[in-house]
Amino acid sequence: MNYRASVGKEQYSFVDLKEVLAKASPRRSADELAQIAAKSESERVAAKKVLADIPLRDFLRFPIIPGEEDDVTRLILDQHELAAFAPVASLTVGEFRDWLLSPSVQNDTLSALRRGLIPEMVAAVSKLMRNQDLVAVARKCEVITRFRNTIGLKGRLSVRLQPNHPTDHLQGIAASMLDGLLLGAGDAVIGVNPATDHPKNVRGILEFIEQVRLRYQIPTQSCVLSHVTTQIQLMREGAPVDLVFQSIGGTEGTNRSFGISLPMLREAREMALELKRFTLGSQVMYFETGQGSALSANAHHGVDAQTIEARAYAVAREFDPFLVNTVVGFIGPEYLYDGKQIIRAGLEDHFCGKLLGLPMGCDVCYTNHAEADGNDMDLLLLALGAAGCTYIMGVPGSDDIMLGYQSTGFHDALFLRNTLGLKPAPEFEQWLIQMGIFKTGTDLTEDKNPLLLDFFKNEASS
Repeated sequence: MNYRASVGKEQYSFVDLKEVLAKASPRRSADELAQIAAKSESERVAAKKVLADIPLRDFLRFPIIPGEEDDVTRLILDQHELAAFAPVASLTVGEFRDWLLSPSVQNDTLSALRRGLIPEMVAAVSKLMRNQDLVAVARKCEVITRFRNTIGLKGRLSVRLQPNHPTDHLQGIAASMLDGLLLGAGDAVIGVNPATDHPKNVRGILEFIEQVRLRYQIPTQSCVLSHVTTQIQLMREGAPVDLVFQSIGGTEGTNRSFGISLPMLREAREMALELKRFTLGSQVMYFETGQGSALSANAHHGVDAQTIEARAYAVAREFDPFLVNTVVGFIGPEYLYDGKQIIRAGLEDHFCGKLLGLPMGCDVCYTNHAEADGNDMDLLLLALGAAGCTYIMGVPGSDDIMLGYQSTGFHDALFLRNTLGLKPAPEFEQWLIQMGIFKTGTDLTEDKNPLLLDFFKNEASS
């Protein structure tokens, strides 16, 4: 294959789909580091012109990473359903963009289409979209999941309560949990990134969260974000594992760098299902992703960071997850240089994940050495709220003292809920009202329920 386009007096050619995708991408430091980015804005425009005329069918005919080299490619092709693809099978990428933005195309149509799309198609169409287009289409998509509560309903915004502590001290974790619960966070999950992945340490955190959850009858789920092999061991030993977590990537090599494989994830999911710790639904997996991980692992096959990220969503949807989270600015400026790139990547990831049928959340975040600040994150937060993002992070003071990066705080979630008229998960909302934390909807009460304020006297001080 050879694709050609002209911009003004300049002529450009691209050898294959992989090069077209990379050079049509908005400017991204990861792609520049990998030396696959467009060398000028004119070349980027030429690549977009070519991309707009490529039939969607070509992404099935010409895999950008050969299946014989990569099990994620094989998974993607195995997942594809021709009957679901039929409504858009005759379209080019540019025509697909117009179709998605049509007022007649709404959630029911997009839900039926999910299994007819592969990640490369949704990554391709995102490259032709403005930020507002990404918001408009993602907003149409409703992806609902259940464990002990229901997330993803329209008009709702959930929050992962992230009570990390640099030494995994239970009193420190308890203080952050109390802070978050009193500000209405925790309906997506109470999820701790452990400082130490030792099974005994992880089990201690799990048992502590379980003790609090049962004592106060909180309708939520817990997770300690240790390696999946640690969680498999703990499930065998009878630990109270709710959601099974793992970071995943869009190529076999990336997943190998994480120390995982598709069969390993399948085993973990089957074990979690056998525990039957859920009450409302059986989605038991929690995945995190992020643009740039494949490049870090030297496993990107010359594919741009955003397309590789979308391929990770095929891995996620294979295991019917409760939560998927793009940790968009966490890896650093080597991959997303500044606030503009982080905002764009967050909206791309959310759009691609929702279109593929995933319950997408976003860690609206940046590292302290990136050219970004809280004002940039406010813009991404608002855009994601308008786009129907399933959940965001809740970190005490927006500053994760264990992982050393800047995220969103409990107050950010309150701001977004109040500004856009969003509510927590319905079961969690009722608990907040019963506990005297919320009056109705998203309004905090002035006087907190003394039962919850006894938290420190009971769990935190023991």
